[in-house]
Amino acid sequence: MLKSCKYCGRIHDNKSDCGRKPRPKKYNDTNKFRNTKAWQRKRAYIKQRDLYLCRVCRDRGRYVQGVEVHHIVPISEDYDLRLTNSNLVTLCDRCHDQADSGQLSRAYLRGLTAND
Repeated sequence: MLKSCKYCGRIHDNKSDCGRKPRPKKYNDTNKFRNTKAWQRKRAYIKQRDLYLCRVCRDRGRYVQGVEVHHIVPISEDYDLRLTNSNLVTLCDRCHDQADSGQLSRAYLRGLTAND
């Protein structure tokens, strides 16, 4: 049966794959961990600890809300550090992207959590 594809906009058989349909994400240990109560509690604690402000921006004299909790050493590298306070820091979207791309060093981010 021919049908309009919601992924590519073309008309083709509904049993064929146009190649644009998104693939489901692999459900690995990291994804499982992010759904646990332990992570929900720890994430809330870290945000509260950091006063719901980006630590990098705060270090630079700015006060930016809308933060996410970032793992300095990623879960995929060291699963044992996933709930360690010194491995967790709140960052705004911009700083989070910089940390993920390596523009903010891990040593610098660890220094921000050293006194906690």
